[in-house]
Amino acid sequence: MTTKQPRLLGFYAHPDDEVLGIGGTLAQYSANGTTIEWVVATRGEAGEISDPTLATPENLGQVREQEMLCSAQTLGISHVTFLGYRDSGMEGTVDNQHPAAYINADTDEVVAKLVAIIRRVRPHVILTFEPFGGYGHPDHIAIHKHTHLALSAAADANFRPELGAPWQTPRLFYPVLRPSTFMALKERMAAHGLPLDFFDGLAKRRGKGWPDENYQAAIAVNDTSAAKWAAFNCHRTQFGAHSIFRQLPEAEIADIFSTEYFALAYPEPENGIRFNTLFEGIDL
Repeated sequence: MTTKQPRLLGFYAHPDDEVLGIGGTLAQYSANGTTIEWVVATRGEAGEISDPTLATPENLGQVREQEMLCSAQTLGISHVTFLGYRDSGMEGTVDNQHPAAYINADTDEVVAKLVAIIRRVRPHVILTFEPFGGYGHPDHIAIHKHTHLALSAAADANFRPELGAPWQTPRLFYPVLRPSTFMALKERMAAHGLPLDFFDGLAKRRGKGWPDENYQAAIAVNDTSAAKWAAFNCHRTQFGAHSIFRQLPEAEIADIFSTEYFALAYPEPENGIRFNTLFEGIDL
């Protein structure tokens, strides 16, 4: 890292999106002086409730907001902005029709909010979902689309100048959970004689997922795995005893997810390029 302070901004859909594929990197960078801000489109109101003593459908959004803030503090995220939309739920569910659902939000309104944040933070790197959103969640796909629109608009001096001075973010990355990582998880679980039904559904949902070999940075996060899994444990409503990520001892899970992968979305990557860090070569 240079003596100047790098700035990283995440645009995501729900509390807990910040942990599994990127938590170790966030903890590593925050410890090295990177300023990290996070934007969450919803409070995850349509999420699971792993234990009925933790939340009710009526207060789940409030509980998950606190879980997100717990995780942010653990990972070293300096500020979290909740855009205030409602979780849209999985594709085809009744939550899709809720008038406040994020997928029903006005695109211009959302993009303006993101542009204002980009121009205020002036990040060197932005993170968001790849086009399919990992497994096709409508909110994941929506924040992907809105991020790209905002990335371009924030750099355009003619777009809403009252939102701040234009800023061209040097890089946009997609943190990606590779299919091979889940295959390693499946193999470990099989070795323990654990049920593997989860992986049948995952294969169907990930049919449009990101190719294993398409990444431009691979960051080892062994040194920050404790922070990553402590942040994971903040999200108690979502990751209860039956979660696929609690079926193995934490040390084994941490080992499987000990490298985090990032695909360069902007600018268009050169063939074969690999970065040692997300900020490598950026003029800070």
